[in-house]
Amino acid sequence: MALTSPLDAERIRADFPLLGREVHGKPIIYLDSAATSQKPNAVLDAMDLYYRTINSNVHRGVYQIAEQATNELEAAREKVRAFINASSVAEVIFTKNATESLNLLVQSWGRANLVEGDVVLLSHMEHHANIVPWHMLVAERGIQLRWIPLTADGQLDLTDLDALVEGAKVLSVTAMSNVLGTINSVRTLTDAARAVGAISIIDGCQSVPHTSTDVQALGADFLAFSGHKLLGPTGIGVLWGREELLAEMPPFIGGGEMIRDVRLDGFTCNDLPWKFEAGTPAIAEIIGLGAAIDYLSAIGIDNVRAHERMLTEYTLRTLSMRFGDDIVIHGPTEPEHRGGVFSFAFKDLHPHDISQVLDEHAVCVRAGHHCAKPLMKLMGVGATARASVYLYNTTADIDALGDALEAAGSFFAF
Repeated sequence: MALTSPLDAERIRADFPLLGREVHGKPIIYLDSAATSQKPNAVLDAMDLYYRTINSNVHRGVYQIAEQATNELEAAREKVRAFINASSVAEVIFTKNATESLNLLVQSWGRANLVEGDVVLLSHMEHHANIVPWHMLVAERGIQLRWIPLTADGQLDLTDLDALVEGAKVLSVTAMSNVLGTINSVRTLTDAARAVGAISIIDGCQSVPHTSTDVQALGADFLAFSGHKLLGPTGIGVLWGREELLAEMPPFIGGGEMIRDVRLDGFTCNDLPWKFEAGTPAIAEIIGLGAAIDYLSAIGIDNVRAHERMLTEYTLRTLSMRFGDDIVIHGPTEPEHRGGVFSFAFKDLHPHDISQVLDEHAVCVRAGHHCAKPLMKLMGVGATARASVYLYNTTADIDALGDALEAAGSFFAF
């Protein structure tokens, strides 16, 4: 069966300077976008232009370049708002990364609203960033964690969802697993949470860069994601939240920009979104994120999803046909149920050995527990190798992965 894509990935690759380099004398094959994406020239140029022409602080100066910098930052906020269909820019909070976004929620909303015995519902496929902050609140407040289990093929087992969510105050789950690639039915989860009066928090790190995101249609109360997985720079993340909930939350960090007034006897918070943006923000990175959203929007996020679905089908089919029982790809078997993330076991080789040999062939994959150690234990493994694709990858990259895996098998044969 012929597989087609709405994207010209070869042309897109030309926009990404790193993809033009060689490693070990071979053209680089980058298959680690689930960890961080590559950056197009448009993003690099936007950040460089800021530093070269309008480098100044924001929201403070009244001179021309300071006003330009402020306008560029706030224009990027509007781009984020439109990209996720938020109701207002007041709902778009810039953070350092998604981990900070989730910690902000736990430390601000959680500490203000949860008491001993309150239940938070998570899933067995969560990233550490959506587990550890809750454990910290368990230690501080005595809240209880409840877990949604998984099916044998790595999907959420929602058989007993009504019972699991009953009595919960919070549902906090990922939209797409960074290990299994599983795409979760977010609306089913948020509807169940709302039915029992629980708030819902969605980790969108793996979903927002790859699929269309409409926070109003999701039915969620909060969404966190990172810029660096979205073709943007490191050091910038986003927290979206419903304005009425953000307005009630106490500030997370105190200092400049998040205040309206400071007195010897107290202080008054600034308006949203700046209430949660203390100190000088990551100005260049925010502008870079705005450029990344422009780039993705011009291509079309639905086209990105269609391209990755094609690559997912190609990867699952070709690797399975090529290696048979020698390879196990964890997660759902149907491409429509997963994104372009492939955690796998190959023969009896350790994931780090696989990654090291693949590197000799200029193929970049991840090896480790992927910040999901509870999931690894449930899977019965200490680590996996993980390949992940994005809009700049092609079927030729998957073929190169297969060739490198064959070389790894031969290298360790004895």
